[in-house]
Amino acid sequence: MQGRFKRDGSASAEPEPHGGTGAMPGSSSPQHAQIPGRPVSGDGGDRPGASAPGGPAESAPARPSKEPSGPGPRIALRNWRISTRLVSLLALPVVAATSLGALRINQSMDDIQQLDNMKLLTDMTKQATELAAALQEERDQSAGPLAHGAKPTDFSVKGFREKTDRALKNFLDSSEQIDRASEDGNLQGVRENLVQIAGQLGDLSKTRNGAFAQERNATQTVESYHRLIENLVDISQDMAEATSNPDMIQRTRALASFSAAKEYASVQRAILAAALPASNTTFGDLSENDRLYAESAQQSEKSETAAFKTVYGEADAVELLLPITEGNSTIQATDTYARRALTNRDGLKTMDKRSYRDWLDDSGTKILQMKNIEHTLLEEMEQKARELRSATERDAIISGALILLVLGVSLVGAFVVARSMIRSLRRLEDTATKVAQERLPELVKQLSESDPQDVDTSVESVGVHSRDEIGRVAAAFDDVHREAVRLAAEQALLRGNVNAMFTNLSRRSQGLIQRQLSLISELESREADPDQLSSLFKLDHLATRMRRNGENLLVLAGEEPGRRWTRPVPLVDVLRAAASEVEQYERIELSSVPTTEVAGRVVNDLVHLLAELLENATSFSSPQTKVKVTGHALPDGRVLIEIHDTGIGLSPEDLAAINERLASPPTVDVSVSRRMGLFVVGRLSQRHGIRIQLRPSDSGGTTALVMLPVDVAQGGKKPQGMPGQQGAGGPAAAAAAA
Repeated sequence: MQGRFKRDGSASAEPEPHGGTGAMPGSSSPQHAQIPGRPVSGDGGDRPGASAPGGPAESAPARPSKEPSGPGPRIALRNWRISTRLVSLLALPVVAATSLGALRINQSMDDIQQLDNMKLLTDMTKQATELAAALQEERDQSAGPLAHGAKPTDFSVKGFREKTDRALKNFLDSSEQIDRASEDGNLQGVRENLVQIAGQLGDLSKTRNGAFAQERNATQTVESYHRLIENLVDISQDMAEATSNPDMIQRTRALASFSAAKEYASVQRAILAAALPASNTTFGDLSENDRLYAESAQQSEKSETAAFKTVYGEADAVELLLPITEGNSTIQATDTYARRALTNRDGLKTMDKRSYRDWLDDSGTKILQMKNIEHTLLEEMEQKARELRSATERDAIISGALILLVLGVSLVGAFVVARSMIRSLRRLEDTATKVAQERLPELVKQLSESDPQDVDTSVESVGVHSRDEIGRVAAAFDDVHREAVRLAAEQALLRGNVNAMFTNLSRRSQGLIQRQLSLISELESREADPDQLSSLFKLDHLATRMRRNGENLLVLAGEEPGRRWTRPVPLVDVLRAAASEVEQYERIELSSVPTTEVAGRVVNDLVHLLAELLENATSFSSPQTKVKVTGHALPDGRVLIEIHDTGIGLSPEDLAAINERLASPPTVDVSVSRRMGLFVVGRLSQRHGIRIQLRPSDSGGTTALVMLPVDVAQGGKKPQGMPGQQGAGGPAAAAAAA
């Protein structure tokens, strides 16, 4: 083929059009699963050395012996491990000590369960307090608007009711945890109270429907809310069921007293809010019944506050109550206002005119401070519960540690005695395992990948040098290790010799084939008869394939091409050269090839790699279809080459297996020779950092993706893509693309 681009640079880069295709061995294997004629899936056949028949075992003459002929049953005393024999001597006393310790730990676990129940009650109390606060806020904030004709759908009422509904949902969700915890018989009383409270909360809608509907009778609505809130406050008293700790009981009672005081302060706030007008232009109207009810709540607030101080401790209580007793003029003013309004019948008319909104804003300061104190008490309860649980856990850990200490003291004697006996055995076992799983495989790998003379084949001893039986076994293992390394080195040397033979044979064949190609090219240039020229083209292709097979042997032997291009070559010429080495080259269609140039050192290998992929694509697709080759210049300087065909395609499993072999070519063996093309493609791509991947095509068949790195594509320059075949060559290139 005179004038065609040659990988060795012996001819010009312009391919000539030629016709005729020679017979090519076919195969029914799926496309890209193999290079033509070579299967991919499965190793196919037996590998040499996979199994070898062993020779007849030599048997010594039988001698009469009183010793058992076999190891005997597993439970036989002589089959016990040394450590097992020593531990068995201490089993009975250790079991007795462990049983006593287990009883102690079980008691600690019961205490922890009790504290867990207390934590549930603490959480339940927290949710109940939040719900009580929401009910108080709903009652106080809606008293004024509803008492003056507002509708329940007004935002001033509806917003607080929705907030209460959310708190109610959280409360009911928490009560389900109590219900589950009571299944083992604990917290039955708490559960019954929660069931009763849940039933009462179900009637909240009735209370809301008639809230502050009767004029000058806010007591009825306030009392309905008060009964619900009082039951919620009493839940904190149930925490006493979960513990006998005096400090915890004291804190629960203190919380209950203060929450009650807060509720009575809220009752006064609601009664006055219902009695005060909507604006500060008129005086409020407080009925005698409402006044007496609120005055009673005022006295109850003082009583509950005094009870809180008594239970919580006078000094601590005074310090905790400072935000509402001293230093806040707003709270002092509202307390004075409430006291004057509730002490006298016409108390509201003896003071300045005031709207219920002003009253709610001012009195809300005290309620907020009381809510903060309430949260502080809850946090103290939670902290105390955590401290008690930690103390109980610490006791359980100490008990467990004592048991472990007894076990340790009991076993340490057996360990010290057994250590001297089994230490050498353990070291021998570990070393043998490490040699079998790490050292020997790594050494064999090094011998297979490099010159055996450059690899350190010295063998590290096991390190057991005693004179007993264990020491003799270790010495025998060292001998086996050295022999295995020697055999591996001999095999590596044999492989090197085989590779050298491959190289010599391939070099000689390459020279003869090159001369043959030169002669064929000369004949083609002189021949004018189309039939004879077609036959010469077929002969030229067969010789080219023979040359590529010879180069495959070089790759198989780990050799690189003898001659390289010293200057960059346009990518389109590289693709044409690869196509010209394929028998069915006329089916290959080039399009959208960027104007990048391939580094000269990679040209021959890249032509070889692409030719193998193109040969595969044409061999395993219909002869009536085209194999399309496109190129894309990426912004980062890389170039992507795509080879599309419309063959029968591959299964996902086969694609995954082939891509794995392309990414990590296996070690050369007999199975590699049966799929040489796939191995060569993987080796060549690995040599130059080229990434290759097979993917299913959208239109059927398979697409081979070849990613050229920056140092291959124009030596790091970002290539500029261009459509079609512009600048790709002369008429011969256009004919090849068609």
